[in-house]
Amino acid sequence: MTRTIYVLNGPNLNLLGKRQPEIYGHDTLEDVAAACAKVAAEFGLTSQLHQSNHEGQIVDLIHEAREKAVGIIINPAAFTHTSVAILDALHTFEGPVLEVHISNVHKRESFRHHSYVSLRAEGVIAGFGVEGYALAMRRMGTLLAVKPT
Repeated sequence: MTRTIYVLNGPNLNLLGKRQPEIYGHDTLEDVAAACAKVAAEFGLTSQLHQSNHEGQIVDLIHEAREKAVGIIINPAAFTHTSVAILDALHTFEGPVLEVHISNVHKRESFRHHSYVSLRAEGVIAGFGVEGYALAMRRMGTLLAVKPT
């Protein structure tokens, strides 16, 4: 198996950099992919970023990760608060899972305070903007006991 980390992103994150920049900033998903690839390379890992607005496609990507990835970093976006299907899929994945949120969900509406994904995640990073993805990738390297080069 390759040393690949899947970076999964939920609904509306394809609009990152354009949608509500006062909350999510000006960086794009392409910027996130580049930052993840850079940190992954420091640990001898690779990253594959995926985004979908469809819950079932995210479930399919988690199933795919069972065969192709050693870890998952996931920002499920709105599915964080609603998707038992994504939680169940994550329970089928044997490697580490880290949850990322660009905004501090605990300073936002109360419905955003609950996460189904957190029930499976080894850790949660929230409120660090898109830098949270790079932090998660660094943590993933540590969880996989890979020393940075």
